[in-house]
Amino acid sequence: MIAIRELTTIEEMELVQQLEWKVWGISPIPTHQTFTAVKNGGIIVGAFDADKLIGFSYAFAGWKNGKSYLCSHMLGIDNAYRSQQIGEQLKLAQRNIAIQKGYELMTWTYDPLETRNGFLNLTKLNGICDTYIENCYGEMQDGFNKGLPSDRFEVHWHLTSDYVVHKHQPLAPAPIPLGEIVIDEQGLPTLGARHTHNLHTIYDAQSYSLPVPQDFQALKGQSQEHALHWRLATRKIFQELFAAGYAAVRIEKQSQWNQYIFVKKSALALEEI
Repeated sequence: MIAIRELTTIEEMELVQQLEWKVWGISPIPTHQTFTAVKNGGIIVGAFDADKLIGFSYAFAGWKNGKSYLCSHMLGIDNAYRSQQIGEQLKLAQRNIAIQKGYELMTWTYDPLETRNGFLNLTKLNGICDTYIENCYGEMQDGFNKGLPSDRFEVHWHLTSDYVVHKHQPLAPAPIPLGEIVIDEQGLPTLGARHTHNLHTIYDAQSYSLPVPQDFQALKGQSQEHALHWRLATRKIFQELFAAGYAAVRIEKQSQWNQYIFVKKSALALEEI
């Protein structure tokens, strides 16, 4: 049975380092940094199989526009334990601890084309996104990110809002599609966009949708060129939607691809309760 608990000691920070290396193959965060973070408002939670750390979520305290929030920076799970809802358990445990410490908001980033992460962040946890950051971390060299601009969605998780507490599902009847999947001569998916300019001045529908690949890493492995096409084509549409006041609220799984659903941010119950 997997046990979730908060991590607070140097020895536990060392376990996190070992798992970082195993998951990403990059130099881990120094223990003096993670240990200092948890002593000053940060929160690290770990998932254990007996005495073995098999997942963690690391967050530190943030401050913006006169308000504090929790910035969740890393979520890593041992490859042998993926697809077991451990990521969801870690985030929910982190949320509970964050509320106890007085936080009302948690933020983090993820690649919008990694739909496994998007499904967890938006559909399951009721996070939202209306912020797009181009090349957020510069040129990254790990296997997941190498070769592409590190564009990211910034998720806002309103921890004590009605939207999150009661897991509201925004109404999105017949969302207007902003693109379609087109299979090219190589047999690979491309994005055929239907509407790609002046979104904020000519659209005011209740909801929109945008298709994205089901497995972006597999597509990237087949063609770096196609991966870059998806990065740049979706970047433009995401930015236009957010500028028009829309937020990404969930990912819906389709038979051959997935799709984002967007609604007006002003229609969401984000007030604290």
